[in-house]
Amino acid sequence: MKEDIEIIDEIDEIEEVVTLSEKEKEKAPKKKTSKKKEPQLADIVGVGPGAIAKLSDAGVYDLMGLATLTPSQLQVLTGISEAKGRKAIQQAIDMLEMGFITGIEAEKKEEELYHISLGSKNLDNLLGGKGIRSRTITEVYGSWGSSKTQIAMMLSVMAQLPEDKGGANGMTVYIDTEGSFTPSRLKQFASKLGIDEEKVLENVLVARAFNSSHQMLLMNKITEMIKDGKNIRLIVIDSLMTHFRSEYAGRGKLADRQQVLNRYIHDIQKVADTNNIAVFITNQVMSDPAQMFGDPTKAVGGNILGHASNTRIYLRKGAKDSRIAKLVDSPYLPDNATAFMVEADGFKDIEV
Repeated sequence: MKEDIEIIDEIDEIEEVVTLSEKEKEKAPKKKTSKKKEPQLADIVGVGPGAIAKLSDAGVYDLMGLATLTPSQLQVLTGISEAKGRKAIQQAIDMLEMGFITGIEAEKKEEELYHISLGSKNLDNLLGGKGIRSRTITEVYGSWGSSKTQIAMMLSVMAQLPEDKGGANGMTVYIDTEGSFTPSRLKQFASKLGIDEEKVLENVLVARAFNSSHQMLLMNKITEMIKDGKNIRLIVIDSLMTHFRSEYAGRGKLADRQQVLNRYIHDIQKVADTNNIAVFITNQVMSDPAQMFGDPTKAVGGNILGHASNTRIYLRKGAKDSRIAKLVDSPYLPDNATAFMVEADGFKDIEV
């Protein structure tokens, strides 16, 4: 019996020592785990505070923004010589490890992409079953009344839904060049989807672009908003060519227009790529006089816009107020066509 009591006392002493040891560990200062510091613009040799401030004013806030500039663009923005600019850009590329990757790594990167439903199963199926995807410019062109803006506004609502309901759980930036943005229409779509109408309007950031220069400057503003923490998942430009078409009229200004347009499209794609954002643009049409047979309708913007848009859809009016959507070009989808109708609270799928 006495031996049992002694054993119990020894166990109590051991437990007390363990408890004291644990308390001492809790009181002891914890070692900070060293985290690898993310490289910044300030880490680039040859890019000082003045140059960083000028880059920030131009909407370039990080290494990716610097890495995607050309030496001549960097010179215009900061005054750095092309030779030094080339070295600075190469440093940014090296820090970001923007070299070659394997097909397996590319496949993993593709898993980061998300999709936004167009509010119509037919239209979604036309685009592979899920709608438009991020890091991609989706262009819809058609004549007046072909429902381009209707799709743009429906997407603005759908982008706010959770991913399991066809959305991206984020905000929309809507650049309006024609004055066609209608808040009441968004509320109609929201009502059908059963979501708060006022919340939908709050999550759509609208800007009216009054000329092509203003339109291009708004892309810098988008980058600034992303930096400030805005969860932007969709950019809508309705319509992209309105101002370019009117301000650069005539064959004499065509080359200038295409040059400016090319730079603008590359800015859009850069914002989409670096921030993993879906871009949806609407476009106007013209009649091709050289087209002898078939539909002479073609999108304006020429080859510059044609090559820049990852996916192109041609919209036209069909029988009995229907709309025909034809997939004209896509690197990952076959040509196809579908039909739908625009109703008071959304879209109705119909057979072709």
